[in-house]
Formats: sequence, structure tokens, C-alpha cells
Amino acid sequence: MSNKIGVYICEGCDIGPQLNAGQLAEFVQSEYGGTCPVVKTAPVLCSQEGKAMIQADVDAEAVDRVVVCACSPRVKWDVFRFGDKAVVERVNLREQCAWSYTRPETDETAEGEVPETLRMMAQDYIRMGIVKSQKYQKAEAEIPEVTKTILVLGGGNTGLTAALGGAKLGYDVVLVEKEAQLGGFAAKMYKQVPYSYPYTQAVTPDVDQKINAVTAHEKIRVLTNATLEKLEGAPGMYTAVVKNGNGEENIPVGSVVLATGWKPFDPTARVVVADQTACEAQDSEAVVETPAVEKGENVLEPLGYGKFTNVITNVDMELMAKKGDLLRPSDGRPVQSVAFIQCAGQRSSEEGHLPYCSSVCCMVSLKQAGYLREKNENGKAFIIYKDMIVPGVQELYYKAAQDDPGIFLTKGEVAEVAEDGDGGIIVTAKDTLLGEDIEIKVDLLVLATGMVPTTLADPVVNLSYRQGPAFPDLQLFNGFADSNYICFPYETRRTGIYSAGCVHQPMLMGAAEDDAAGAVLKAIQCLESINRGMAVHPRSGDISFPKFNMVRCTQCKRCTEECPFGALDDDEKGTPKPNPTRCRRCGTCMGACPERVISFDEYNVDMIASMIKENEVPDDIDEGGPRVIVFVCENDAYPALDMAAFQGKKWSPYVRFIPVRCLGSINTIWIADAMSKGIDGVLLLGCKYGDDYQCHFAKGSELCNRRMENIAETLGRLQLEPERVQQKQVAIDDYDLIPQMIEEFMNHIIDDIGANPYKGF
Repeated sequence: MSNKIGVYICEGCDIGPQLNAGQLAEFVQSEYGGTCPVVKTAPVLCSQEGKAMIQADVDAEAVDRVVVCACSPRVKWDVFRFGDKAVVERVNLREQCAWSYTRPETDETAEGEVPETLRMMAQDYIRMGIVKSQKYQKAEAEIPEVTKTILVLGGGNTGLTAALGGAKLGYDVVLVEKEAQLGGFAAKMYKQVPYSYPYTQAVTPDVDQKINAVTAHEKIRVLTNATLEKLEGAPGMYTAVVKNGNGEENIPVGSVVLATGWKPFDPTARVVVADQTACEAQDSEAVVETPAVEKGENVLEPLGYGKFTNVITNVDMELMAKKGDLLRPSDGRPVQSVAFIQCAGQRSSEEGHLPYCSSVCCMVSLKQAGYLREKNENGKAFIIYKDMIVPGVQELYYKAAQDDPGIFLTKGEVAEVAEDGDGGIIVTAKDTLLGEDIEIKVDLLVLATGMVPTTLADPVVNLSYRQGPAFPDLQLFNGFADSNYICFPYETRRTGIYSAGCVHQPMLMGAAEDDAAGAVLKAIQCLESINRGMAVHPRSGDISFPKFNMVRCTQCKRCTEECPFGALDDDEKGTPKPNPTRCRRCGTCMGACPERVISFDEYNVDMIASMIKENEVPDDIDEGGPRVIVFVCENDAYPALDMAAFQGKKWSPYVRFIPVRCLGSINTIWIADAMSKGIDGVLLLGCKYGDDYQCHFAKGSELCNRRMENIAETLGRLQLEPERVQQKQVAIDDYDLIPQMIEEFMNHIIDDIGANPYKGF
């Protein structure tokens, strides 16, 4: 591109009256006349007339870079598009200047004129927009040879649904099942909780029909008695090494749906999880470790399991019902009465218990109580619960059970489980809804145990990644291949692999089918994005990718270790080996690199550094005020800023916002450049991190926080206080808190620290 920049300034939405668009145009012409051959204003730039004005300049090849000085880049993004001939940079004069400006008492500008502090702020933003446009290099999409085959791991209800969904949409599917038969646990179930109107009667699973449909479908290849030994390569170009009775086979696949399901709770299992956070922080060779499983005491023994023959789990009950009559294990007599104890081995921090609620157990107990009533009209069922979890329309199923005279439900705590001389079970419960202790004698006691994901202690996908074979951070989700749903629907920390069903979260069969549909659509979306050279969520459609200047690389391995998505492998020397289709374009590798080896065409170290240097910094803090650079994550913090402005919130006129893809992309050289320029402080506004993270790139905000030590060292070398740089966590709905954060930081700079001694140099 020839770098002909056109600057277009809007006068609408309070910008014109407050900022004087004509004066801003004169400023651009005087300071950037040689760089910006076209400088124009318009009453409403987003109007048909305003857009036509810009389009005419683009079509006449007068400009090929358009700087739109108007509203936030988050609005009207569909309006300011001018084809492939021009790239567009947005300068936010409305939300970050006109709407949020607070005039300081020291500003003595005459009435009727644009306040000096507001003028300087608007000019700084325009300067940054122009230099950013200058540094912008249009990316060219790299389109690899994509294999449009979907690998589905797991042949249960979820996997079958996903395979059929992919095949019906025209994609080849390879279905890998470790057992000899398809169907998973769904094939062993007697009935399932209803998921269609009227939601009052359990229904027979349709898994047999799905198995027949899958095995008959020409686009689905089924491999049973098979395991995934290794998954090599990258999305769109994976090689799945599958092993079965015929040996190993290398199968090209493009994306993966993980539907390996769940395992019954083992009351003797103890899962030992490595502290991955500590490993990442301390061990340069750290990889994702698979938790180990050790044996311990039976945590269900106090409830009679393993002690009394007629105490079983809900899994045992389901298998019994599938076989036929409900018979006591001890003597084969028909069951006349059954009790269910909810949350057995669950919702407890005690060792060996599941710390979470499996969410399905209450519905399963209601269903299994119905089994007894179906098979024995005089049968009696008792359910003792802590909390009855019946989501959504399943409340209708719960009400149907409440209306059954043979089903008794009570909230309570189980005090004791004993056995009488005839093999019967006596359950004593306290703190019941009746306010009294109760004693129930039954033929059979069923413990409602929970779901354990197959990924808890097994890599399952066996990735050939530098960061290890398993998914990272599963301990945040109790071993489930889950993620922050708002930021990563159906996704794992490995691009191209999408989880569904009970390996994703505990769920009923109906929900698992919906989950399978969502996951396979994400898998298809991934294939089609890669086939266009584009990134997947959250920077969907981005065709840029990190470029490496290997001449300067010192093989420090920081980029390969810190990439949240395992996009970088390395050779025996530690030289990074990029896998572009694994990359989410967050720029975390760019922020990690001390040698500034990594860059994007559209986003790089030099671009942001140049934007910082374009700011006009007064020599005297008392006369021109302080200057603070605020790096703002574009995912949550920037939208929150926009919303704050929409709500009429105000903040200091001395801050300058620079949006970044993720706080993880911030390179310490930007901090050094800001301080050398005389900037008084740097505030980092990013997503929340930790166990309840909201970072759209999973670890970027957390990694930025870890790098604060490096930033402190940089400031120390400059003989500056480390407190000049702070990081704040911002949720997308924290718009009412952001002005306070800015105000507190500004007061901290002015009152506690003072001016940057580098001013004027």
C-alpha cells in the first residue's frame, strides 16, 4: 500500500460543539500535511453522505488508509468499511473525549473556546491514530491445505449425536470408540429423564436408532475397540494415530469433538493434581501433567456402601432396572421399598469426595424412584435430599413425582445407616422438613453418586504438543474439559478441540445432545475459518498471525511456555516452531519476548511504542498536568469504558487510552518507552484472572500480572518507583467502577509519587 492517509473528523454526537472539528482539521493539516493529503470534516460521518465522501476518495485512490475520528470502534463498525482498497483506523473522540471529559480547575481557557486540556487530549488521540495507521501493514491470509474431516472421540449418546450432526452437514466423520459396542452408558440405561412435553414420564433412550443411523451413514467411519494414541499437528492438519485390533493407523483430521463422557464415582479414589500454576511460574521445562490416582479409604462406608450388600449406587440401580426386575442383591427377593440418599460423596471438601454438585443426580433419583413404582404398584420410594436440583422445565417432572403417593421426599441429613437381621436397611435422618428425626426401613438403599469426567486422570487426546499431552487448567473445572462459557463456548484450551456432553459438564442426555450439536458446529466453524486463513473465536476472522525474526531469537522459550493455547512447539535448541492454525492471535507471545522478535502485521511492538511516543507530554506537571497511559484490553475493559461514557461517567483529562488485544500482549519495552517519554504512570485495565477467570485468552491477564516483577525491574533500572505501574481487573459490567479506578490511580500519581523525573529530556 502507498500509505496515503485520509483523516475524516465527525461533527456529530457532541464532537463538533465540544471539540471544534474545524480546528482539529487545521491541526492535522499543519502537523501532518505531508503525511495526510486528505483532511475533511462532515456533519455526520456515518451518514450516507459522509460515507460516500470517504468512499469517493478511496475509489479515486486519493487515500488507501482511512482514519475515522468519530465514535468508538465498537459501534458503526459495519458502516466504516470501504473494501479491500483501504484499511480503516478508528479514533474514539466521542466516548473518550467529548462525553467523558472533566475540565480541571487549572484549565483557564476562555469561555466559548475549546478547553486546552480537551484540545490536547483530542490531538493526542488523533496523533496516535495517524501513526498507528502508518505502522499498519495489511496482512495476507495464509491458507493451508485443510482436511475437512471431523474426529469424534466417544461413541456414546453425545458422540453419536455429534457424528450424525457433522455428517448431515456434509462433513466426513471418524468416530472412535474404546469399547466393542457403540452407545456408551446410554445403551445400558433403562430409561432417561424426559426432555420434551409434558416432561412427566421417563422415556426409553433412542440410542439404538442413533447407532443404526451412524453405522449406516456413508460419511461416518466407525472404529470400535479403538483408542487415540496420539494427536499430532494442528487444526485443519491433524494426524490422529488410532490404535485398534488391526494395529495403528494415521488418520488425517481437521478438528475434534471430545465426547468421551464420564465414569462412575469411585469412593476409594484419590486424585493428586500437580500445582500447574507453580510449575509454569518456576519450571522452564514445565508441561501439563496428568493427575495421578491413588487408593484410599471408602468414603461411602458410613452410608453402608461396601459394608451392607443391599446398599448400592445409582449406577448399580440403573443397570439392575435395565436387566429387568428390581431384586435385592443379598437374596434376590423383589424390592418392595427403596430409599435414595442424595449428594453421596459429593458437594464436600472432605478428602475423597467430589467438591461439586453433579447436577443430574436429583433427576436420576426421581426417575429411579419411578422405576420401583412402575415395576411394583405397591412399592414405596423415599428420597432424602439436601437441595433438590431440578433445572428449568424439569420442575414438571419433579412435580409429577411429588404427586405420586408412593414417593416420599424430604430434606434432611442422614445421621445413620444400619442393617437389620433380615438384610433390610435402616436409615435415620435428622433436620427434616417435619422438624423431627425419622427412621426409614427399606429393602434397598441407593446412593446418588456423581459423575467423574474421563479427562480427570487421563489425557484422552494425547496431544503431541510442547506443553504436554493433556488439557491445561482442568483443576479449575474439577477435571472436566470445560472453560469459561461466556468467553469460550464448547471450547478447550486447545484450538480445534471442542468438548461436549458429560466430559464437558455433568448433564442429562437431552442436554448432552444439545451440547453435541453446539460442539460439532464449533468444529465445523474452525475448519471453515482455517480454510479461509482466519482465526477462530475470540478474534474470529483475523487473518494476521505472529511472525518471528529468528535471527534475533535467543531460545529463551518464554513464548513457547506462555502461549495459552500451545500454539508454539520448539526444537531441541529451544527455537520456537509456530503452528499458525493453533494460534488465537492474542499476542501473548509478543508480550513475553524480551528481544521483540515476534510481531503481527496489524499489531506489533513498534506500532504501540510509536503511539506512546506521539503523545505530547508537558514539561511541568503543575502547568500542563500529569500524563498517564492506560492500556485497555479490547475484550472487557474497553467495552466497559464505552458503557461508562454512555452512562455519563467522567474521568481525568490526563489519561490516554491505548487498546490492546490482551494484557498478555503488553511488552515491557512499552512501559520503558512511556517512562522515558516522561509519562507519569501506566495503568493496565484487563480481564479478571484466577480460578474464576474472564480473560478471553484464558491466561493473558494472569501472565501480565506475573510479569509485573519484570516491569518493576525495568523501572528500577530507570530509578523509578514500581508503583507508577499498576494492573486492575475489570469485568465487562464494571463500567461504574472504572472512573473510580482511574481517579484513584491519578491521585496516587499526583499526591504520593509526583512527576516523572524524565520529563523534558
